[in-house]
Amino acid sequence: MTLTVQPHRETLGLKDGRLLIGGEFREADEIWTHHHPATGEEIGSFAVASAKDVDAAVLAARKAFDEGPWRRSTASQRIKVLRKYGDLLREHSDELRGLQALDNGVPLSFGQIYATSVGIAADIFDHHAGWIDKVGGQTLPPYQGGDHLAMTFREPVGVVAAILPWNAPFVLFAQKLAPALAAGCTVVVKPSEYASFCVIRMVELLIEAGLPEGVVNLVTGPGNPTGEALITHPGVDKISFTGSRAIGRRIVEASAGTMKRVSLELGGKSPAIVFADAPNVGLAAMTCMGMVTMGLSGQACVAHTRALVQRDAQDEFISMAQMLATAVTFGDPFDPAVLASPLINGKQLDRVLGFIERGQEEGARLVTGGTRLDGDYASGNFVAPTIFADASNDMAIAREEIFGPVLTVVPFDDEEEAVRIANDTEYGLGAGVYTNDVRRAFRVSKALRVGMVGINGFQLEPHIPFGGYKQSGLGREGGQSAYEAYTELKTVMMPLTDEMM
Repeated sequence: MTLTVQPHRETLGLKDGRLLIGGEFREADEIWTHHHPATGEEIGSFAVASAKDVDAAVLAARKAFDEGPWRRSTASQRIKVLRKYGDLLREHSDELRGLQALDNGVPLSFGQIYATSVGIAADIFDHHAGWIDKVGGQTLPPYQGGDHLAMTFREPVGVVAAILPWNAPFVLFAQKLAPALAAGCTVVVKPSEYASFCVIRMVELLIEAGLPEGVVNLVTGPGNPTGEALITHPGVDKISFTGSRAIGRRIVEASAGTMKRVSLELGGKSPAIVFADAPNVGLAAMTCMGMVTMGLSGQACVAHTRALVQRDAQDEFISMAQMLATAVTFGDPFDPAVLASPLINGKQLDRVLGFIERGQEEGARLVTGGTRLDGDYASGNFVAPTIFADASNDMAIAREEIFGPVLTVVPFDDEEEAVRIANDTEYGLGAGVYTNDVRRAFRVSKALRVGMVGINGFQLEPHIPFGGYKQSGLGREGGQSAYEAYTELKTVMMPLTDEMM
């Protein structure tokens, strides 16, 4: 059997992608040809924005911000557009999920979970539409006496560069653009070169929803030249980026010259702490292994790839995790029986296999997996779900974000040791705590140096702040904190004299 996704390309009517600058779709001098990660086939091509193209996009966004109607629009006008857009996303859900499957190989069977859900993206736009008429300033009484009044206002930060990863384009598009547009900003959005077709369509639907020209501009292409030109452009006021730590550091460096506002989500090595008194150790194992193998095949920043398991529960945990690992299916992402995606490209495939080899060299016990799939899957970037046991926290497989279907199980004896191991990392994005003791659950949650903790499960929703401590990034996405991150706070002080009353 030869695995192919070409028929789905024809069914979806995939067209080559163009840039959107100032309300006009444009070609570019260079193109990027996209190869499908499950088959290696050429799927389509899209424009690579040069530094000149990026400059035009930023200037269009600046003109729309300074002169256009969006920043000056009423709350009701912006609410109407964003909610109409949410409806359009739901209406085109099947089409968008199909485009994502052509982009990054995420199977349609997982199109309803958070990271790959069009519906959640629509909910995020609805949620942030709700903040538009609710977030205001304050009136501050005199502190040291006198007849004066101080007032604060929230104003849009300006031109936003929104740089998206390939693994969750729907949700990250919404997490960045919904609060930016709600606040009155204009945006230049750059999707990953490995997931551009679904984002191109999402931008087209924004125009259909009634967004004025120039408010959202689209530049496609790789980090060099497109991304580099965008993050270094002096006309950008704020950068919102999700991706690797290396690029995050580069963005911080590039933003220093003009003091750009920056929001960064840079990954994690999220620990799941499973105590022997967990309500269901087997379910905890299935949850962790599901996050590492199903859908994105561990290519998710918040996946619980480091399972810290109390020794008395270790055998049961590993047995259940192994059972799920052997049940994962691969292949055509449009096949409803397929449960997991390939790795995004050959570079990532080599990286994951390298970590698996290193884990064995460092003395961890390989329970299952550890190999690239061959036979009918040889043309794709597939790695069998992998479990390492008897690992220590100083091993590379326990410290580095592998971004693949690899679960590392580290044993612990007591609560104090579990917290110490969990916090012994450069990351601090998310964590899970599995226990039947309510006091312990909150005690451990407070002790963990992470941005998010799930107790006996993990759930992400539009109104919940998402982000991490330490090198997992800066700022939060989701909820009121995200909306405020796209605003500047202005203070106006006014004397209250007889002449002004």
